[in-house]
Amino acid sequence: MAGQTSADRGREARAKLLAAARELIGELGWGAVSTRVLAERAGVRPGLVHYHFESLQALLRRAVVDQMAEVLGPATAALEAADDPGSAVEAMLAELDRYSGTDPASLLFIEAYLAGTRDPELHDQIAAVLRGFRAAFAEVLRRSGHRDPDGAAALVAAAFDGIVLHKGLDPDLSAARLAPLVRAIAEPNHETKGTRE
Repeated sequence: MAGQTSADRGREARAKLLAAARELIGELGWGAVSTRVLAERAGVRPGLVHYHFESLQALLRRAVVDQMAEVLGPATAALEAADDPGSAVEAMLAELDRYSGTDPASLLFIEAYLAGTRDPELHDQIAAVLRGFRAAFAEVLRRSGHRDPDGAAALVAAAFDGIVLHKGLDPDLSAARLAPLVRAIAEPNHETKGTRE
């Protein structure tokens, strides 16, 4: 476009590549995204993939981690501001009903988790995003006097992922329907055998 600097064009090409990668990972699967297909979807020359990113895998990792941080960022901020962890859990579960388990964001997460089992660098990057979310939730639980804030935060985060995964197989599954059960895990007086004194 007229008036654009080369830096502007570079930022635009990079953004197009990342957006195309997010779409294609969910549509085709992690392993089926090639440089050619990605460049074609982004509407850029294939050489720009390696100009802007160290490798195709580095681009895919960046696209996934950015998307995960974008999805989990508002939830983490809401948790950090929450006074009542049970209500925060219910609000997040209601938000999960936006995801069908077969929508682009769900498929991106599912593909990324699977790819992370084979790619140590992706594994570490995803784990860092999830640790941030779990740490924020554990802190809310700790403030409320929960007996095992770290364990409960890990269990609730895993439940969120599991609900989305199962919704892809059972479209009638409602996160809101499960909210009272998951909320119970976040309640300060929640007990498990491992936390009883």
